[in-house]
Amino acid sequence: MNQPQDNSHYVRRVVLPSGRAIEVVYFDNEAPLPEPTSVLDATVVDLHICPMCEHGLVYPTDWEEASPTQWEVALRCPNCEWSDVGIFEQAVVDRFDEHLDLGTEALVEDLNRLVQANMEDEIDRFSRALASDSIWPMDF
Repeated sequence: MNQPQDNSHYVRRVVLPSGRAIEVVYFDNEAPLPEPTSVLDATVVDLHICPMCEHGLVYPTDWEEASPTQWEVALRCPNCEWSDVGIFEQAVVDRFDEHLDLGTEALVEDLNRLVQANMEDEIDRFSRALASDSIWPMDF
């Protein structure tokens, strides 16, 4: 039984979490899946702005290098549940990354203020409880 052998294959580049890139060769009779298409305009420069509700809450859910100068990024807006996958130039992704870093810094600052306020409140309540003899040895 001579069956024709179809040696078709396709290669996909995968970037590992360690930063190392590998090329995976798929041998299959089927064509590779098409590259993701995006409803986002190619001129989009602010990836953190949702194109549907215009809130600045968009964050990446996944990303990988699409080429040496482009990234494939999956985006999600928690406000309206919009999500999309697009391929963006390095400069656009760099600006998005800077915006995400600024957001992270703001969250950490807020967290530190909240922790400080909570600690001050706990110390106040403990001091009042000590002063009013509300704490007994059996409380410990």
